[in-house]
Amino acid sequence: MVKTEDISSMADGWTDLFKRSRFVPAPTQTVRLAAESLFTRPHGFQLSLNRLTAAHLPQEEQDETHQLRVTLFDRNHQQFFGTTWKSSTQKMKNNKIYFNQVLYFHTSLLLPSTLVVLELVSLSPRPDGSHQALGRGFTVLELFTNRTEALTTDGDRRLSLHHGSPRGLLHPLLKDTADYSSLLKIIDGTHLSCGVKNHRALVSVMHLLPENVLVSGDENIPGLAVSPTGDALLRPQLLKMLPFTLNRLTVSLQPSLQRFESQLLQLINADCHNTKQPGPEGTLRTVVIQERRLHVGVHNGWCFLDNPQVVVLEPRASGVRGQEDSSSKQSTLVKDSSATPSRPQTLGLRSSLELRLTNHQALAIVFQLEYVFSAAIGRETTLSATSTSRAAFLQSLRWGIWCPFQEPADWKREEIQLVLQGGAKPNPHGVMVYSTAVSSKPQSPAPIPAAGTAQDTITFWLSSSLERKASSPKASLRTKQEDVSRQRRSPSSPSKGQKHIQPASPPDSPQGPGLSLSQLAATSRYPTISHSSSALPWQQSFPSLLHPSPLASAHQLSHVACSAVSNIAHLEMDLQRDGDVLPLIQDEGDQLQELPFTPVHAPVITLGMNVPSSCSVSSRSSLAHLFSAGFPDIVDCSGQVAEVLDPTEPLPFDPRREETDLLQGNLLVFQFLAFTRLPTASVGPDWPENIYVTFQFYRFPPVTSQQLRLLTSDKVHHKAGDPLPCILASINKDGTVNTGSPGLQLQFRVDDSFLRSGEKRWFLRYLALHTMHIDIWDSDSLLLIGSTAIELKYMLRQSKPAVQALHEVEVLTTDYVGEDTLLASTDMGRRSASSPMKVHTIVRGRLHIRTGNIGCSVDNSRRRAANVMPSHSHIITPREVTSGFRGGRLSSRNIFQLNACFNFTARNAAQAHRLEMDGNRVSLFRRRIRADTIKPEEHNLKEADSGRRKLSCMAAVHQREGKEGAKAAKVTDRTKEAQLCQVQPSEEHSKAEGIASMLSQAITTQHLLYASLGSAEYMEFVLKNPFNVPQTVSIHIDDPELSVITDTEEWRYFKALTKTPTPLEENMFHLEDGAPGPRVYLRPKESIHIPLKYQSFLCDHTMALQGPSFLPPGKGSPVAKKNLSNIVAAKTFKVTFKAEDSKPMAICQVNVEPTPHVVDQTFRLYHPELCFLKKAIRLPPWHDPADGDTDISVRCSDPNIICQTRMLVPGEPQDVYLKVPGSPSPHKKKFFVMVFTDKWMAAPSQIWQMYVHFLERVDVSCVTGQRICQSLVLRGKQAVRKVKCFSSHPKEIEVDPAAVFVLPPAAVQELQLKLQPWQAGSRFLYVNAVDVEHRRLVTAWMICLNVHRPVLSKAFEVCVPVGGGRGSSRKITYTNPYTKSHTFLLRSDHPDMLQFKEDKFQIGGGENYTIGLRFAASQSPGSAEILVYVNNLEEKTEETFCVKVKYS
Repeated sequence: MVKTEDISSMADGWTDLFKRSRFVPAPTQTVRLAAESLFTRPHGFQLSLNRLTAAHLPQEEQDETHQLRVTLFDRNHQQFFGTTWKSSTQKMKNNKIYFNQVLYFHTSLLLPSTLVVLELVSLSPRPDGSHQALGRGFTVLELFTNRTEALTTDGDRRLSLHHGSPRGLLHPLLKDTADYSSLLKIIDGTHLSCGVKNHRALVSVMHLLPENVLVSGDENIPGLAVSPTGDALLRPQLLKMLPFTLNRLTVSLQPSLQRFESQLLQLINADCHNTKQPGPEGTLRTVVIQERRLHVGVHNGWCFLDNPQVVVLEPRASGVRGQEDSSSKQSTLVKDSSATPSRPQTLGLRSSLELRLTNHQALAIVFQLEYVFSAAIGRETTLSATSTSRAAFLQSLRWGIWCPFQEPADWKREEIQLVLQGGAKPNPHGVMVYSTAVSSKPQSPAPIPAAGTAQDTITFWLSSSLERKASSPKASLRTKQEDVSRQRRSPSSPSKGQKHIQPASPPDSPQGPGLSLSQLAATSRYPTISHSSSALPWQQSFPSLLHPSPLASAHQLSHVACSAVSNIAHLEMDLQRDGDVLPLIQDEGDQLQELPFTPVHAPVITLGMNVPSSCSVSSRSSLAHLFSAGFPDIVDCSGQVAEVLDPTEPLPFDPRREETDLLQGNLLVFQFLAFTRLPTASVGPDWPENIYVTFQFYRFPPVTSQQLRLLTSDKVHHKAGDPLPCILASINKDGTVNTGSPGLQLQFRVDDSFLRSGEKRWFLRYLALHTMHIDIWDSDSLLLIGSTAIELKYMLRQSKPAVQALHEVEVLTTDYVGEDTLLASTDMGRRSASSPMKVHTIVRGRLHIRTGNIGCSVDNSRRRAANVMPSHSHIITPREVTSGFRGGRLSSRNIFQLNACFNFTARNAAQAHRLEMDGNRVSLFRRRIRADTIKPEEHNLKEADSGRRKLSCMAAVHQREGKEGAKAAKVTDRTKEAQLCQVQPSEEHSKAEGIASMLSQAITTQHLLYASLGSAEYMEFVLKNPFNVPQTVSIHIDDPELSVITDTEEWRYFKALTKTPTPLEENMFHLEDGAPGPRVYLRPKESIHIPLKYQSFLCDHTMALQGPSFLPPGKGSPVAKKNLSNIVAAKTFKVTFKAEDSKPMAICQVNVEPTPHVVDQTFRLYHPELCFLKKAIRLPPWHDPADGDTDISVRCSDPNIICQTRMLVPGEPQDVYLKVPGSPSPHKKKFFVMVFTDKWMAAPSQIWQMYVHFLERVDVSCVTGQRICQSLVLRGKQAVRKVKCFSSHPKEIEVDPAAVFVLPPAAVQELQLKLQPWQAGSRFLYVNAVDVEHRRLVTAWMICLNVHRPVLSKAFEVCVPVGGGRGSSRKITYTNPYTKSHTFLLRSDHPDMLQFKEDKFQIGGGENYTIGLRFAASQSPGSAEILVYVNNLEEKTEETFCVKVKYS
């Protein structure tokens, strides 16, 4: 049994939180006014406190600090409420105090009377260690302006300080004052810079914090995940809640249940007698116990996570304990005093409770024992179980808390016993509790025992719902049926004072309805147990119907009167819960419950959340060295240097200035200047030597740069802690370095010849809101160094000729690290495959990039007509054709000219040509190829063999003029008629096809469509019935990506989105199963609009091989415009509208022109080959409280990849789940994931570019500090290759052979890996085999390390002083355990903190050797554990010492 004697020792964490989180409630009148104004839903807010200018303060005194204190204030009722938040203490510098803190709160009091009061306090130390606080002024922040408007402004505020103290706001003169500025005196030269805005992300964690409480992001809030940034409320993430079951609950009251309740009733009746308020006729009324209730809730020190559950307890005999300890099937409670053994001794709960908990040490389960008392109303003097007129009130008697995760005690499968307490102590429910220290009165039969002799306790069992084993289905069903039958036989109110207790193991208790005072006053379903009789001397009257008990507070009455505050679980409801389950279903077995499993998310940089900082951290000497390299300047069209923008300053953006810019063209420049290496434990100081970068800008194709050499200078002296940036220089094809032009410059020209109509505003929006993802690669090993991102908003010119900005961003990568495992651990082989792994972010370096935008003038003659014309209409109107076929043969030329007339609206008259078919056309007829299928490019009217056409023309002229040349024409006709006799059947068939083609072209309307991946293109086709009779038209579409919008809501959405002012009709289409398409009814001569939607989720996934490319310097833009990729396929399809006779009435031919899409984020994932990749990626919070829940859906561009998302629990974060089929190494797969936040998926909110690299997996298990060898096999391909192997951690993995070797075709080369890791846990390392001639990847391996900690031989402890820069020296004696001489090597897992006097020593057999240790100095206090390895010449560990270093 787990006993908890002292609450303070058991729940220190919860107690401290509870004491700090106590707050003053808001005025009830204000709460009622907010409810009447429909402000019942709380809103989250963020208040930023930046800088305070305090010119009135005296010069800085020694040890004097300043603090801001923030409190909420009700102006109408002149009352402070909530809590007082105190900032960290800061010192004043140059009359300015920088706080730079953010606090959060949520409130539903969105009224103008709600204010925020901020006070400046000076703190001076006292001799006893405390501080003396002195007010230095205060200010008032108004949050709301009126009832219908939330915030006045979402932005920065500048508040002036007033003289005096905030207590001055309580003065009667300020009551009902709307403007304090006229009565409060302003302190000259003082102001506070702050900002307030609506924080919608706080909605998901409002249940963890009480309303009107001010907190900061670093507060300890159980249930909220800790953020690595220190501000957990900026983007809050909830901890996972797991279900637990609380059962076999009993409450024991001292000295016994009967004597405790008798004593309690005696005190209440005596108190009622002292009020001297008898009934209307002088009768005396006795108070009896109506119900015994227990409140059970989960509290995090701030508030209850959910409304506490309320269950009804039953008196039990002494032998009855919980559910499974009952030996008999019923228990009798008799009022007769002679039956002492059968009297109830405890209160028990026959059902179980479901609680949801999270593993946090400050999370507590709160119990509150509450009794319901009642008294009869009327002339009756004797209470009975059938009384119908009663008054009821509630009283809290005991309460207690228990923190299940406070200590590592194993309470699972153990009985927990908790001591309950009472009295005037603060409790989570905020009610008055009956005290145990009441002195006994003389007439009391049994005084309450002294403290320490006996205590009131509650006993229960707590178990995880996921670990419970289901009982036998048949037995459970049989037990439930017996319980139901027994319940039906037993009356609701047993006679003779007896009450049946149901057998053990009932089902779980559902939450029942709450009880109000009127319900409690009605007849109880349980018999009333009264410990009073007519002969008792303390029988007194109850004052009135709703008169509260002297022990009850006003808070209790309001608490009970609201039926939604708590829930009641009645025992009768349990037995009917599963009564309707069929036996056949029970025989099939219970459903297995899924165990909680949290997958490791993709190690990526989440744009907009963890964007690397763009501020410059390099010293001035490093910047001077950087710009002495002579990079080309970014100049405007007139040759002036572009204006420099500071990336650390906010950039105002005005779209109108961009639209009115005279320079409509933009030449965007990216200059990659330098790369700063940062020391990393796993690589050398000169890594990397050569790099290349990959990125994608806007909808240009992805860019892969050429090799860039990192140039260093030996002439410049610098400190070890300030690494110099390495200048980037491009490498030519022959391997030489282009030192004449440092850096790499790429240009992208965006003007009217590149942009589509209306696209410029989208391009400007892209620059203003997006960040560009950049991957940096090692061009030697083809390993990913890291990724970074730059903000593109500093490329907005804002009507300036040219702008530029210098970015210095961190290059980040991630590393998986699992839990440490001891080598001698007994459960090492039983580790779960789903054990959690931590993802660490590593800074690999800093990239220096200069971005610029040069304004260019646009030649009006080169501007496309589509850009000059207004935006393209979404309405497709068929043009009426006035010209037609004017006679003559149905030759291909006439059909071609007629088609051109219809397609391009030409109105030229066509002469009738008697052009015969030539030999080529005859061959076409023989092959059954239609004439109208020949493209205009293939059918050239000016082809070389035009002699026959000339002869035909001459024959027609001779015939017209009546000359003798007509005979020659007739001879020619006879010759050609003889040739055509062979193909006469085909010619007759071609006539029908020609007529049908001519007629179809007459009713065909062309429509050009620009489509991009995932975006829905909306259009409406005007369909007209040309007949005088009604028609039912069926719509046939020959492409699945084009569809008819048949849903009225979807049609209305797209019309509003595209602002199409056309009529909308409900239920316009008739749909049938198996029909080729929807049908629509048209009246004679009626015209209607058919809504169409084209949307494609498929695109081209071709990509270049992994490795650097060759881009000529300064020619990045022309190369980027060629070979467009990542676009949907160009296609042409038709929409045919067929009448009832299945003949076409109208045809809409849609020509799709593909355009590349914008990539918002890039993910790179590594996975073993030929295995399914299953990954979950967390979505950012898109929930909008104003618009309700956001409908999030995802689509993938590859139909072979499973991509889905689902909302598991409302309010919880949402993930995107991917399942990607594997490929052989070293292939990589690319696809796109489109995230939609609207219901009808009009346009993707984000498009993710996914790269999956498939590698050969090698599993290795080893021990830290000890070398292990692993063999790999490299197989040759079709050609001879020069191969070199590289590893991601050269200091931990050595590859043999290390030099370049020749790999013949179909040959097998064995590679030896020598691994010597220094960090315990599960990790992933990579090895690449690279073709050094072509810089292409041959094979890649993923080394999955499972590194264990070694067995320690000895442990030492040493103290090193902080500062000084000298460190400390120590010695360790080592004895050679062998009988002969041996040579040993000394290794350390922290070479930066510990150095050896000698790394290698030789010692004779049995002799001693003194190991000299030199510990490096530290500038900050702390502690660290350093492992010292004594290895032999084969790097096998002989001994391992642990040295714990304390820096103090």
